[in-house]
Amino acid sequence: MPKHKIGIIGATGYTGSELVRILLNHPDVEISFITSESRKGEQFSDVHPFFKNICDQTLISIKDIGKHEVELVFLALPHGVSMDFVKDHADKDFKIVDLSGDFRLKDPETYKEWYQKDHVYKEGFKTAVFGIPELFSEDIKGAKLLANPGCYPTSVILGLAPLVENNMVGPNLIVDSKSGVTGAGVKSKPVNHFSNVNDNFKAYGVKSHRHTIEIEQIVNRIGQQELKVQFTPHLLPIDRGILSTIYATPKDADKARDVSNFYKAFYQESDFIRIVDSAPGVKDVRGTNYCNIFTTYDERTNLIITISVIDNLVRGAAGQAVQNMNLMLGLEEASGLNQIPLNP
Repeated sequence: MPKHKIGIIGATGYTGSELVRILLNHPDVEISFITSESRKGEQFSDVHPFFKNICDQTLISIKDIGKHEVELVFLALPHGVSMDFVKDHADKDFKIVDLSGDFRLKDPETYKEWYQKDHVYKEGFKTAVFGIPELFSEDIKGAKLLANPGCYPTSVILGLAPLVENNMVGPNLIVDSKSGVTGAGVKSKPVNHFSNVNDNFKAYGVKSHRHTIEIEQIVNRIGQQELKVQFTPHLLPIDRGILSTIYATPKDADKARDVSNFYKAFYQESDFIRIVDSAPGVKDVRGTNYCNIFTTYDERTNLIITISVIDNLVRGAAGQAVQNMNLMLGLEEASGLNQIPLNP
């Protein structure tokens, strides 16, 4: 059977390289093109030397993608850039998986409020599908424009979904998340300079991080009441990984005592959600599409405490994008995503 042809827009960042790493071993697809405006004409392995003799494909300009027939395109572009591509190619036959935040929110007004930018393709909000496969698989299967979730929201939404979908917790949720420095992207900024990250640990975006509204929007969509999320992210001095600790007040203490078994039942059909019996670490999922979740009830404080870990570049970006692609192309959901965690 011929393989599905796909393209990758944006090759120089971490998510672009992770997409290539995963897709090169995917049994059902082949990479027709990879673009880079700043490095066009060079080989992909010139940009990412660890791909030498593995992927030496020549990078092309976006202007030249019309020479290739593809079924689906990944956008590994920054926020504010993806929307231009989607607008310019809305009439094309190929499907789009957008890894930026340009179409994750419910409307352009909310986007402007949190991203401080006017949206150039407001029509896209009407058709974009938010892509967490464990929750929205049927919508994803029919999507032409897929908004791949953010890294923090993925870890938090997967950690909260069983509770909010079954109306088990009160309206106020506290989320404390920590991420490695690759979450800030490949471009050098003072925040991710070695001297600022090494031997350091700090909170940022307190009260104002744009992933707050993304989390809140989805938990309210799947929940049965209006929920407020107090989200505080932190920067860890590690290269990759996210650990989110979530605190929620249960409505029924008796149900809360069995919360771990409830999670296991909720995710029993999921290929990538692993409910574990002790607090997980980020190395438990490193380099994979897994999300490990530990949950417990503290009777003393009457709180359900849930700890969720993912690799921010895989489950939080490229891996989930491939999982969504599989559903959009009618493939097995787990196809090409059988990586084993790299530990240590």
